[in-house]
Amino acid sequence: MKKQLDPRMILKRHPENPVIRPDDIPGCMQIFNPSPVEYNGHKLLLVSMVFFGKSGDENRMGETRIARSTDGVHFTVESEQFIKLDPGIFPLNIVGRHIIDNRVTKIDDTWYILTPVGTNQFDGPCTILGKTIDFKTYEYIDIITLPRNRGASLFPEKIGGKYYKLDRPGAGTGNFGSIWISSSPDLIHWGSFRPVQTAFWPWGPTKIGPTPPIKTDRGWLVIIHGVRIPADGSHYYIGAMLLDLHEPWKVIGRTRSYLLAPDMQYEAIGTCCNVVFPCGALADFKTDTLWLYYGAADTRVCLATGSINEIIEACEKEW
Repeated sequence: MKKQLDPRMILKRHPENPVIRPDDIPGCMQIFNPSPVEYNGHKLLLVSMVFFGKSGDENRMGETRIARSTDGVHFTVESEQFIKLDPGIFPLNIVGRHIIDNRVTKIDDTWYILTPVGTNQFDGPCTILGKTIDFKTYEYIDIITLPRNRGASLFPEKIGGKYYKLDRPGAGTGNFGSIWISSSPDLIHWGSFRPVQTAFWPWGPTKIGPTPPIKTDRGWLVIIHGVRIPADGSHYYIGAMLLDLHEPWKVIGRTRSYLLAPDMQYEAIGTCCNVVFPCGALADFKTDTLWLYYGAADTRVCLATGSINEIIEACEKEW
């Protein structure tokens, strides 16, 4: 009899974790929640960063920079911000002060970047759309969600002639949040909103959130995070779900168990304790390997790898 697969054993942490630490960058307090891409044979991460304050820099909060690597393990973080927003473009009173948790999707020859940004202290974050073709320059496009929609993620191609994105509406950055889907003819005007998945797992009963879907021959593989709040505060986990290729609002599989929990010391202790948080993953179908970069305790960047087929199998069997 074939031994049943345990989803918690699929992903293997890299022995050199954390692969990027705050101490690697002068003045850095946090580096976390990376969004990975393949570009010109290199692995790039759009990393979220927070620096220690200094005189005249009181408004500086989170920012996004690019980390580059030839082997996917050893990274060099660029010295300048990649995403810089002009507050004069639209009347958001703290835009440009906290630009983190990007989700990047390649469509044709362009990489589209979805970024949650603050509006004001009452409305919560909305999502903006930007793009790049070379990871040297960033072009802002528009706001594409109402406030309190965090973690929106684009599909990498049209489905039935429309663009689709997964949304995560919820109560700001606080409790409660499920995954929805919406469609658009042009990436700017979005509608036909409908729910996809509620937060129900024992490891994600409070809220869940998506990353950019990965196309496989068995469905759209979506790496997700889930949150539970025991007595010692929020715990973040990583799991997965599978969506129908042609009707992506239909869930056809999901991992009953989590894939990764904040079990290591570098995941359990930091700015936000007990957090493993993904903003995307890279799929190498030739080697059947998922490269999952994630933030650890909102302080460090880590890497775990595992079999794509085993993750899909775990979704299909709902293990």
